[in-house]
Amino acid sequence: MSIIIPANSAVSGGFGVANSLMLNNPGDTAYLSRSNSSGTSTKKGTISVWVKGGEEPSGNNQTTLASWGDANNHGALLWNGSDKIDAFDYQSGYASQLQTSAVLRDSSAWYHIVYSWDTTLSTANDRQKVYINGVEQTYSTRTNYSQDAATSWNANSYSVRVGALNSSSYFRGYMSEVVFIDGQQLAPTSFGEFDEDSEIWKPIDVSGLTFGTNGAYLDFEDSSNLGNDANGGTDFSETNLAATDQATDTCTNNFATLNPLSIWGGSTATSSTFLSEGNTKFDTGTNSAKGVVNTSIGVSSGKWYCELKTLETDRMWIGIINKQFFTSTTNNFWTTGLSSGFFWYGNGTAVYNSNDDSYSTYGGYTDNDVVMFALDMDNYAWYLGKNGTWLNSGNPESGATKTGSVTGLSNFGTATLTDYGEVFFMQGDSSNAGTSNAQWNFGNPFFSISSGNSDGNGYGNFEYTVPSGYFALNSKNLAEYGG
Repeated sequence: MSIIIPANSAVSGGFGVANSLMLNNPGDTAYLSRSNSSGTSTKKGTISVWVKGGEEPSGNNQTTLASWGDANNHGALLWNGSDKIDAFDYQSGYASQLQTSAVLRDSSAWYHIVYSWDTTLSTANDRQKVYINGVEQTYSTRTNYSQDAATSWNANSYSVRVGALNSSSYFRGYMSEVVFIDGQQLAPTSFGEFDEDSEIWKPIDVSGLTFGTNGAYLDFEDSSNLGNDANGGTDFSETNLAATDQATDTCTNNFATLNPLSIWGGSTATSSTFLSEGNTKFDTGTNSAKGVVNTSIGVSSGKWYCELKTLETDRMWIGIINKQFFTSTTNNFWTTGLSSGFFWYGNGTAVYNSNDDSYSTYGGYTDNDVVMFALDMDNYAWYLGKNGTWLNSGNPESGATKTGSVTGLSNFGTATLTDYGEVFFMQGDSSNAGTSNAQWNFGNPFFSISSGNSDGNGYGNFEYTVPSGYFALNSKNLAEYGG
């Protein structure tokens, strides 16, 4: 498959996408919708959408766009429970269906999906196509439209839905640059291009396209009207969406999240039970299970800042780990002989390493505190703060002197990094009876921020001032300052 925009890469220059929409489903049952009028064509059209999954898709159909008439008449473009893209038109049976052979399992990366159709064409296989990141796919399932068939995609009075098909197929994650073209079967090059240096598939400006009568362009740049059609057509109605569902995690600047593919723990430690809010909230409290999760982006150099709001801290551990942590088969924090992590315990006063050795005393944190992390990988120093104050008289800007940093981190940062790669932020719960519930802010928060502070590059929205020289964990900053 062609190169995607992954968690640790970026392309410089070119068209920039400012915002995306975060859909916190299925809990919120959130989506956008509007009714079709009599359109340009029921035989030709194109859908283009950039998506970043909010959980590992396995087991759940997640609809990106749909045209809904009723249970026997509808079309959908979705990420199915087998991690494949499924584009179909159901008219009391499949009038058309394309299911990709390729699977999409990286929920920390952005994918571009194009589905286009023209039933007037004489060659059956040309009447419907699916592209991922600029490349037409091969299909494990194919049913072609009959020539000149009328589709469900532009049928008069059907409900066009973004993020939902019915009550069991809500999308969970991020969408950006959602485009519906009425009356044309377009190639993916109308929406994206390969970067000439990196060969990464990236978006281009679509505002000059001809959208047609029922066409639409959703850029999500107006937080007070997330259903705004930037093409000037009828706006979409919002269901269970709020201004805080506007995100800055986009297909041109990928922000860190908690990684649904790196949840570790008991049998119930899954992305669908523990993660929500665009993979920025991790909650084990209602599941009676221990679990650990780390960020989608790891770093081996540079200086990085993030915050988290503690909601339930009964058994919560927060800190930093590297990949060596996952070499243990015990599912415990404490693994003798491994210097794989440092953990701050909510009900305690100290920071511990994975050998159960305690370090500097910081005091605990309680529910609804805002915890500040500053990680200096150039000097191997980690600083802890709470509610606007750096603890232990810490000074993240002190460089090599490491004033007030967690004692002993140098041992974690030398040979361990050489052997085991990047360092990740983490959250965990070491007890089946415990509670670990927090909302993380890597610069793209889904909870209310009263202050609003960005890093030196203007990225991020944080409660407290970002120390000089520290940056939000996203692909553009990583490209500039190393990872």
